[in-house]
Amino acid sequence: MTLCAAIQMASGPQVAANLFEAEKHIAEAVKAGAKLVALPENFAIMGMNEYDKVQVRERDGEGVIQDFLSNVARKHEVWVVGGTIPIAAHADDKVRAACLIYDAQGERVGRYDKIHLFDVSVPDTNEEYRESDSVEAGDQACLIDTPFGRLGVAVCYDLRFPEFFRPMARKGMDILVIPSAFTAKTGAAHWAVLLRARAIENLCYVIAPNQGGFHVNGRQTYGHSMIVDPWGVVLDCHKTGPGFVCAEVDKNRLVKMRGAFPVLQHRRYFCE
Repeated sequence: MTLCAAIQMASGPQVAANLFEAEKHIAEAVKAGAKLVALPENFAIMGMNEYDKVQVRERDGEGVIQDFLSNVARKHEVWVVGGTIPIAAHADDKVRAACLIYDAQGERVGRYDKIHLFDVSVPDTNEEYRESDSVEAGDQACLIDTPFGRLGVAVCYDLRFPEFFRPMARKGMDILVIPSAFTAKTGAAHWAVLLRARAIENLCYVIAPNQGGFHVNGRQTYGHSMIVDPWGVVLDCHKTGPGFVCAEVDKNRLVKMRGAFPVLQHRRYFCE
């Protein structure tokens, strides 16, 4: 069994302040015994507008935020799933929302660029989001082998597209990590049920770090970072404000459950 943690933050526009807070929570989670720690989407910057992140974007492989993730993983000897950070895109006025994964030696072992972009008007509110104005979508899924099991990565809005996860499940995904920044409105309606559904239908653990609280830019995020087991049971949940959750990921239990309840083997595929 491996103790895993999901960090919850209410990030602001100052990168240095956010990195300071992130390391504080990582250190606390490691002290509690965590061997894998996941940060939320936009953990390093939630600017006053959507283009602030473009101003602090980094080239792939170099930069303050990437150095931070590598150094903190090595310092604390912990695997780190680095939420999302702004990495240079093909377009000069956009970024890639990149989730970078580092092993316990500080080596980068994976990168996932958010594919589904949040271009929506939230019903019954004045909230409108056009993520594609400042973010360039990725086009490759990410599934990597770790000491804790085969780990898949998705980000926030990806959660709403169940077909996105089926190829990863077919390739043996044991753990899904989904860094997020769900709005308060959509989170209250859908966050927990979507996380539990993805865990149940793919018979995998779900580690879901979320932004949670009031942000300097006036935005409110839902929080309720949680870890869900393959049966859909919420093992731990942090409702609001900064903090973290921890829970055991048990690969042996997962194998036994899949053997006794072999829904992944019972799948049938039909053309539309």
